[in-house]
Amino acid sequence: MAIVGAGDTACEEALYLSKLCTTVHMLVRKGEDGMKASKVMQERVKNTSNIKIYWHTEAEEVVGANKVESMRIVNLQTGEKKNVAISGFFVAIGHQPNSEIFKGWLDMDEAGYLKTIPGTSKTNVEGVFASGDVQDKVYRQAVTAAGTGCMAALDAERYLGEKGLH
Repeated sequence: MAIVGAGDTACEEALYLSKLCTTVHMLVRKGEDGMKASKVMQERVKNTSNIKIYWHTEAEEVVGANKVESMRIVNLQTGEKKNVAISGFFVAIGHQPNSEIFKGWLDMDEAGYLKTIPGTSKTNVEGVFASGDVQDKVYRQAVTAAGTGCMAALDAERYLGEKGLH
């Protein structure tokens, strides 16, 4: 398995995959000092025996016929290229919520995630609800997006009911 990235998301995914896969090949474009993940996450990854980190490396091509079979990687310092056998390829190079349209209207954190009142999908604007990846910077999974979507639908239904707008 291969994962591209150097932040907390990439490290979390690499650690998760290390429990399921024989080897996790982690591609980091910069050197060791270029990892953006927290020091704790970096140490966990570095101390996991079946995670192989390729510093100063990026993927040049994912190879396969109807499935992932290998990747060609290149060392950005030496120019050396090599093929590595893999069966899956994950890109975890950051996440930017698509919330720009709400800037100035809805409260956001420093990364652009919409803030909601804890335990609800309510935003700072009455009658506006947020769900899914635009407000979830921790889990960002389809199942949690579906869950918060259901919460938003129920919150909206209650809101409309209170206003007599069934």
